[in-house]
Amino acid sequence: QLQLVESGGGLVQPGGSLRISCAASGISFRAYLMGWYRQAPGKQRESVAIITAGGGRNYADSVKGRFTISRDNAKNTVYLQMNSLKPGDTAVYYCNAVLGPAMYWGQGTQVTVSS
Repeated sequence: QLQLVESGGGLVQPGGSLRISCAASGISFRAYLMGWYRQAPGKQRESVAIITAGGGRNYADSVKGRFTISRDNAKNTVYLQMNSLKPGDTAVYYCNAVLGPAMYWGQGTQVTVSS
């Protein structure tokens, strides 16, 4: 069983930056496909960024050039660096881990972009 705990969310002004983290406990972290998703009030959960076990990355069009996903397998942690934040980025951000048929979610961390 893999457990995921997000941290680092908060309130930031438009144009600001924030880095959120997801710490995983359990074995075989390095084998997992890791991702960040977000859900804004009244909207469906959407994919933001994913990183494969081999380090390949994919981003939603809305965050390309502004967000960067990375992973540190030695620390069992995946990060999302968010720059040039916009009010439209306000959402609860969830960490996701996938390995074969197994999928795990964190509890989410709130990111609010507002002046």
